Amino acid sequence: MEIVVKIVQLLLSLSILVIFHEFGHFLAARIFKTRVEKFYLFFNPWFSLLKFKKGDTEYGLGWLPLGGYVKISGMIDESMDVEQMKQPAQPWEFRSKPAWQRLIIMLGGVTVNILLAVFIYMVMLFAWGEQYIPTSEVKYGITVDSLGYSMGLRNGDRILSVDNKQIDDFAAIPKTIILEEAKSVQVIRDGQSLDVQIPQGFISKLIKHKSPDFISVRIPFEVGDFTPGSVAKNAGLKVNDKIIGLNDSLLAYFDQFRSNIQQYKNTRVIVTVLRNNDTLRYPVQVPAEGLIGVYPKGPANFFSLKEKNYNLITAIPAGFVKAWDGVGNYLKSIKLLFSQEKAYESVGGFITIGSIFPSTWDWQAFWALTAFLSIMLAILNVLPIPALDGGHVMFLLYEIIFRRKPSDKFMEYAQYVGMIILFGLLIFANGNDLLKLFRH
Repeated sequence: MEIVVKIVQLLLSLSILVIFHEFGHFLAARIFKTRVEKFYLFFNPWFSLLKFKKGDTEYGLGWLPLGGYVKISGMIDESMDVEQMKQPAQPWEFRSKPAWQRLIIMLGGVTVNILLAVFIYMVMLFAWGEQYIPTSEVKYGITVDSLGYSMGLRNGDRILSVDNKQIDDFAAIPKTIILEEAKSVQVIRDGQSLDVQIPQGFISKLIKHKSPDFISVRIPFEVGDFTPGSVAKNAGLKVNDKIIGLNDSLLAYFDQFRSNIQQYKNTRVIVTVLRNNDTLRYPVQVPAEGLIGVYPKGPANFFSLKEKNYNLITAIPAGFVKAWDGVGNYLKSIKLLFSQEKAYESVGGFITIGSIFPSTWDWQAFWALTAFLSIMLAILNVLPIPALDGGHVMFLLYEIIFRRKPSDKFMEYAQYVGMIILFGLLIFANGNDLLKLFRH
């Protein structure tokens, strides 16, 4: 069921983005009185699931969910309708319009995608505001996985800054380390200030790791809930109990307990808890998986969260700022593909994109991811690759600057080359996904 929820969210998000992207081209074409022959969500090789015609345009739903398209008269695009180009140019065709109008039509899709991201962020900020854990509030320090440990960080470290720059939002620290290709992290360890130098070439390992959990907030172990059939619940533990020990060891934090319990699989242990002002000890039989069936309370229960609320007016500039930051961060992530060793191995396709959606339906998370994907779609589409919007823009800029239009035959061959590149990238990205599945 979790996979179905992720797939439905992915398809809904991509459908919204494709419709708005293609509408950007459609609207710009109509403004300049250019005929749009087709407007499709998803591709329709051989047949369509649904189609109807209104005016000069056929609207339809294809069966291949890899995007969508508008077919503009008098333009060499993915439809490869070269026969039309052999006919005399008509005033309603794309090729008959001035270069500056054609440029606006080609930029219509990416422009709408950016504006859509801005709008989504505005509405989200107005509806939900922002809430996060300030770095200064992480009083118990951090926990790290094996990758964070090899980077030089330790459980209990309190992060002060990254490359001597303070970061207010704790959740932004992992992203900052990766996107800014940080060289050092400043921490307090055992009361001493330390400068942890990030090993050379380590950023590429973090990119492939993908999860931000190489650094997490350290929390006390308070019982939030139990799993079905929990051995801890059966032993007598209750919600709100604070687990503080295992056998003869005092363990103040959740990460300490989780690590230590693994050595007691299939063994009876004594779990010490603090309930109100009483210290209680319960015998618990640890099952083979080394888990006692307890969900800890989340970080929000232990820290003072910082909240920012927005009214309709203040949400507008904040939405633009958030979208601008998203564009900058995605450009930095593209740069990392070329600057870090084997970073291309982290490139993923539809499985990777689908995996970032939550396994339960969460509208706030859905819209945040849709805004991010809208920015990603805009940037990828404007890359100067023939068959993408950016390829057409590149040739139009050439025409405007040199006052010479590339021939239709050249554009035809360029379109073929671009499609080969795109299919190659599509196969590579989704092939990476399949390789990762088999490795796991």
